[in-house]
Amino acid sequence: MASTVTSTNNFSLRSILEKDKLTGSNFLDWERNLMIVLRHERKWYVLEEPLGEAPPANAPAAARNAHKKHSDDLLDVACLMLATMSPDLQAGLINTNAYDMIRQLRDMFQTQARTERYDATKAFNECKMIKGTSVSDHVMKMKRHLDHLERLGHPVPLQLATDTILNSLSDDYKPFVVNYNMNNMEKTIAELHSMLKTAELNMGTKGKTKDILMVKDGGVKKRNGHASTSKGKGPVQAIQSAPKKGKGKGKGKKVKPNKARTENRCFTCNEVGHWRQNCPKRHEAGSYDQLLNNSYKCCRLKVAQIFDRVANIGRDPQLRLLLGISHK
Repeated sequence: MASTVTSTNNFSLRSILEKDKLTGSNFLDWERNLMIVLRHERKWYVLEEPLGEAPPANAPAAARNAHKKHSDDLLDVACLMLATMSPDLQAGLINTNAYDMIRQLRDMFQTQARTERYDATKAFNECKMIKGTSVSDHVMKMKRHLDHLERLGHPVPLQLATDTILNSLSDDYKPFVVNYNMNNMEKTIAELHSMLKTAELNMGTKGKTKDILMVKDGGVKKRNGHASTSKGKGPVQAIQSAPKKGKGKGKGKKVKPNKARTENRCFTCNEVGHWRQNCPKRHEAGSYDQLLNNSYKCCRLKVAQIFDRVANIGRDPQLRLLLGISHK
């Protein structure tokens, strides 16, 4: 009964090879499916270890049985490989055992494997996170590139993979990268993925809180001397009012913010508390006294000229004629 169940399971797994037979261009996928089937059947070892010489007749039974099992498994795997490839490939490998067959196939399609490895490496190194996208999706995409390189037989070291993923993040995660490097963290890809998801949630919470605070701070604005209030359902900053008098009738007056008075600001020293003509600095410079002295001299000269003209009215014939004063 157990052997029947095992045969059924083997047949169901072998169907993945029959659905996608080897044609040459799909060698890497075909080899990966072959590895899955043979590992399930415990026969992958025949492709990694060559069959040794047959033990002598007088060898222990365990050695002779192990050699026979290896030979039988080698034959089964060779038949499975031939049955799941195109007729053109079958014709050239019909008389080859499984161990040599897999190596010949790898040599035949080495160029393709190298090209695929190059493309996978390039895709992994050039993968960059777009700002605003999910960090979880980005890390999973990078993980698929790593798995692809591992299937190609070129696994990326953990530290190099971690550094590449951190370098591919958007600028929003620079504080996270700095903190990660400063603390000399060494995490697996899964652990790094979990940490980045937590960082993304924290960043989203901080951004939301910041927006809410901005709404609260900007809820009341003055326009044309009147206070405008928000009509939404969100919280609005209350207007500070003076204490009410009486029995609560009337509305509280708005308390204007204390502003520095600019009426008594001096235009000479730009200080508050005195006018320009009383500025100490201006007096120290002597400019104010000089101005008063010049004004006084000018006024005294004008007054002297006026008195002199008045005193000489009787002597000037033209002024006497103009004023109608007759000669005596």
